[in-house]
Amino acid sequence: MEREREGRAMNYGNVVRGTFVRRLNRFAAEVEMDGKTKPVHVKNTARLKELLVPGAEVCLEAARNADRKYSYSLISVWKNGTLVNIDSQAPNAVVEEALRQGKVKEIGEVRSLKREAVYGQSRFDFYYEADGRKGFIEVKGVTLVKGDTAMFPDAPTKRGAKHVLELADAADSGFENAVLFLVQMQGCRRFTPHAGMDGAFAEALKHAAQRGVRVLAYDARVAESAITFGEPLPVTIG
Repeated sequence: MEREREGRAMNYGNVVRGTFVRRLNRFAAEVEMDGKTKPVHVKNTARLKELLVPGAEVCLEAARNADRKYSYSLISVWKNGTLVNIDSQAPNAVVEEALRQGKVKEIGEVRSLKREAVYGQSRFDFYYEADGRKGFIEVKGVTLVKGDTAMFPDAPTKRGAKHVLELADAADSGFENAVLFLVQMQGCRRFTPHAGMDGAFAEALKHAAQRGVRVLAYDARVAESAITFGEPLPVTIG
């Protein structure tokens, strides 16, 4: 695979600022813009209780399709001076570009890359081949921070634990596998699973690591109109 020219993996068009008012449901919220309160789409169904608080300054992308139900989508929020991207579609796009550009240091240059790869009864985010090596990667976006530690998940996730254990099974068959946590902000100093929220996921991650699955974490550079791959973070599994 030819090395692609470096560029921004996730760009947003026509971004405006607003003030968060309240969450309506998993998919929608109310935001104040130009003195008016409007319903907007939230590009993340997670709880985000530590981020989406009344009065928080947020960034929104204007819809490109005039027929959409909501005119704006909430993509990021300011917390303690740091802009946090909350777009749940961003991590895979950012990691894909990083893989194609050889920026995931533990993987290196890849010759082939496929999204939504099926293995047995499982479906992983990526399958890659590189210099005789082959493997699967599962990507998890991280928006929860406690102190200077990024943590995942922010709510129990049986699906997440299942994916991690399936990677371990694939590793037993000779694949070089990894879970990559993309922290959707800068300023964190380490990553660890949130055992207090989901002990089963933390145990699954530890079990997978013992069976050869790499556990990787990288931060991201977040601007109002883009998010790009950042630097590796130390990982503590426990």
